[in-house]
Amino acid sequence: MTSKSGGGAGRAADGLTEENLRALAGTRSFERGLGYLDAVSGVEIDDARITAAVHGTERYEVELVLDDPGGLTGTCDCPYGLEGNFCKHLVALGLTVLARRESLPRQRKAARDRAQTLDAWLSGLSREDLLALVRDQIAGDRQLRRRLELRAASARGDLAGIRARVRELLDIGPFAQYGYVEYADARAYADQAGQAVAAIRELTGSGRAAGAVVLAREAMRLLAEAAESVDDSDGGLGQIGADLADAHHAACRAARPDPEELAHWLADHMLGEADGLTGIDPLDYRDMLGERGMAALREHAVEAWQGNRTGWAEKYLMERLAKAGGDVDALIAVQAADLAPSGHTHLVIARELEVAGRPGEALSWAERGIREAGDLAAVDTALVDHLCDRYATAGRLLDAVALRRDHFGARRSPLAYRQLRTAALAADCWPAEREEALALLRTAARRPGSPEGPVLVDVLLSDEDLDAAWRAATETGAHDRQWLTLADRVRPDRPADALGVYLRLAEPLTEQTGNAAYEQLVSLLLNIRDCHHRLGTPDEFTTYVTALRTAHRRKRNLMRLMDEHGL
Repeated sequence: MTSKSGGGAGRAADGLTEENLRALAGTRSFERGLGYLDAVSGVEIDDARITAAVHGTERYEVELVLDDPGGLTGTCDCPYGLEGNFCKHLVALGLTVLARRESLPRQRKAARDRAQTLDAWLSGLSREDLLALVRDQIAGDRQLRRRLELRAASARGDLAGIRARVRELLDIGPFAQYGYVEYADARAYADQAGQAVAAIRELTGSGRAAGAVVLAREAMRLLAEAAESVDDSDGGLGQIGADLADAHHAACRAARPDPEELAHWLADHMLGEADGLTGIDPLDYRDMLGERGMAALREHAVEAWQGNRTGWAEKYLMERLAKAGGDVDALIAVQAADLAPSGHTHLVIARELEVAGRPGEALSWAERGIREAGDLAAVDTALVDHLCDRYATAGRLLDAVALRRDHFGARRSPLAYRQLRTAALAADCWPAEREEALALLRTAARRPGSPEGPVLVDVLLSDEDLDAAWRAATETGAHDRQWLTLADRVRPDRPADALGVYLRLAEPLTEQTGNAAYEQLVSLLLNIRDCHHRLGTPDEFTTYVTALRTAHRRKRNLMRLMDEHGL
């Protein structure tokens, strides 16, 4: 997780402010972070980084980075932080450091002094002493030993040894229980897999790029196989896959493999399982493929697509190559071979044709999508919006109204009604259209078990026709939310009607507990008091609220809320 805030000019430390922490985290996470100040431990500060552990549900590793000028970034390995959020643990660390702000320059200087002291000490050691130190560290750190073994194999050009080590690094065995790597162990596995990426990059850097190409491809395949048995909720394997793709690209650029062989591999990779992790774009290899390789890639893509015209990977590869070559007709042919019944594909084609400067064909495809969708209740609403917009732009206002009318007739939703109203107002025919639309809803609402009653109420409310909305709610039914809206809207002129609604809605809340129910009840009580005030019957309200207090005096939070509002 990384989040960033840019401050003004000044020292990097200027980015660590309470204002920046609140802006990055949001009010809710910032307030929750205040409760974790005592959970921060092991704060370490160097020149630009602040690290610590914060104990929440588990122990989380937290790091703040002070960017220059005045910026702030943060990472945390809690679930919320791994989703890309600036979490409460980062807030807690930031506030902890701010509380010691006066000592911050001294701590950063001490960290620099320690680093310089260590560097000076290491520089003064003899070769024998350095070797003894490294050997001692290797003996006690298995991961360090493995990393150095891998670097040694890369330096020797021992491809067989590196391949064996890469396979070992990508093996889930040491982390799996019953053949599956749980979330708690997935990060450790991803960290280990990352060492394979480093080995492949080092192989390229040491002049053995051809071997790096082979190893990168094998590593991508192994990673894809492993991913089937790893809980990668935080996306760690996706990052390893992207890093392997970058390492492969760099190795190919250095090794310059045969263009046709590269094209064949790219096509197979994109059509296989591994591409979901690596996200390789074949066009990134265009300069390495050249004309011969691109021709081979297109040939492979066409062959695969012809064998499976509805396959996602086959379609994506064909579309990518068609767009890159500016071949709109080829792109449309691919999309037209697998038209979605909702009309969505027709919309995609229409937009492509518009970009290509072919508006007439674009309009025809959009209209075809409406015709072929059949059921306008299931049509992609974006297609309806697109076509209505094009009709309006062309001055075909009545065509836009006709399409909106048909769409409303199929969906009978408040949104479709409002869209019909907008189109009909533009065409100056709303009164007739409104009468027809309301008649349709009223007829449907009278059917037993019909859901159209509340829809009718909503559309009448949107028309500001309160009397008709009240009648519809009474005759065909309405949700409590709608009754509350109606009561709020008619209260100034019809307080007696509104009072009846408020009293009915308040009754079940008096039997509930919990602050949410209490807040709703108090809100209704305030409205009930206002109704009695308008009706000139304040004594009736006093009697009502006194009886309510007596019956529920043990609900202390309710009593407190009522006191706060003078009830």
